[in-house]
Amino acid sequence: MKKTTYRLALIVIVAALFLTNVSFASETDDRIESSAKQSYVFKTYLKGDDINVQSKDGAVTLTGTVSEESAKSLAQETVSSLPGVVSVDNQLAVKGKIPAMYTDAWLITKVKSTLLFHRNVNAVKTEVFAKDGIVTLRGEATSTAQKDLATEYAKDVDGVKGVTNEMIVLTAPVKPGEKTMGQKMDAMTDAVKEGGKTVGGKMEAMGESIDDASITAMVKSTLLYHRSTSALNTTVTTTDGVVNLAGKAKNAAEKDLATKFVSDVYGVKLVVNNMTVE
Repeated sequence: MKKTTYRLALIVIVAALFLTNVSFASETDDRIESSAKQSYVFKTYLKGDDINVQSKDGAVTLTGTVSEESAKSLAQETVSSLPGVVSVDNQLAVKGKIPAMYTDAWLITKVKSTLLFHRNVNAVKTEVFAKDGIVTLRGEATSTAQKDLATEYAKDVDGVKGVTNEMIVLTAPVKPGEKTMGQKMDAMTDAVKEGGKTVGGKMEAMGESIDDASITAMVKSTLLYHRSTSALNTTVTTTDGVVNLAGKAKNAAEKDLATKFVSDVYGVKLVVNNMTVE
């Protein structure tokens, strides 16, 4: 009788633990799917794409269609950075024809993608054209510094042979005590050496909060799009807007460039660069 009672009790305990684990896994999967759809990247850059996110015990499958190849990788990077995700099966299909590498159409897409995540250039008001590898930028810039930065970023795209910047600089009066765009950008790019770590300057608070998974995805994409940092062996983690870079750089200049590019990504509050120089 005692053995039967013991066995029944054991069965009840095992069943309860199983149901608890199932419930926990289900809640985690629901949170992953919801977090992906509510992320800054999905709501801002992927809102026009048809993406379905399905999670099973942390294994996420992405299905649907996206407009560009860069959107496919951006979706994967965002989901991969969510807590609880153990793997991502990216089955997203790209609509239309993908431009061949290093063609003018491919360069236009890459330059637009490079400008997209940087807060100190105006990607929306920048038109990009390309002819035989020469990129032309047109549109509006709020300052000469912003125009020059757009040129610098475009030049750093793999395959770009030269940049002609025809953007118009808009002049606006500066209030007493207010910093100009150029001064804000200078403050942003200054790196401060503290305890052997390269720390980028704090960014001004943005109007909306950006989740860490989106920041991580944008940072990884930014480093990949820039020719000077695309080959770097860099790992990226983000906590409350503070980005930590680890890995290896060939020299101090590459390490400093990584800090500069990442500091200019939307939502980044601080960059801690722990990369080692080979």
